[in-house]
Amino acid sequence: MDERFKEEPYPFQAHVGMTVADWGHDMCRIALPIEHHLMNRHMNVHGGVYASLLDTCMGYAGCWTGDPDRVQLCLTLSLNVQFISRPRGVLLTGVGTRTGGGRATFFAEGEVHDETGELVAKGTGVFKYRKPS
Repeated sequence: MDERFKEEPYPFQAHVGMTVADWGHDMCRIALPIEHHLMNRHMNVHGGVYASLLDTCMGYAGCWTGDPDRVQLCLTLSLNVQFISRPRGVLLTGVGTRTGGGRATFFAEGEVHDETGELVAKGTGVFKYRKPS
């Protein structure tokens, strides 16, 4: 990823351990190592972790501007998550893709895999662009 587009992680992103691995036109890939604090009481990754990873990578996918000095932000209007499987590995990767939209809103879809290729969750979302402050 071009170093000019690297951003400091926002507080929640840093707290759970998400790292933007790649970001470009209509796409974003985010890595998240599976750590003990991400587990639920069954010692599986909490479903909210998948939802957060999908929400984040899809939101970033729609906010690419191609200009590191012009930051675009968005708000999630709708998020749907389908839980498919459990990871076999130790590293989650969420890939979000902007699939359409206009001036005010955009649509995206995403998938979460582990490093073995296991598909663990899928999602779709609707996002609203925030006006620059």
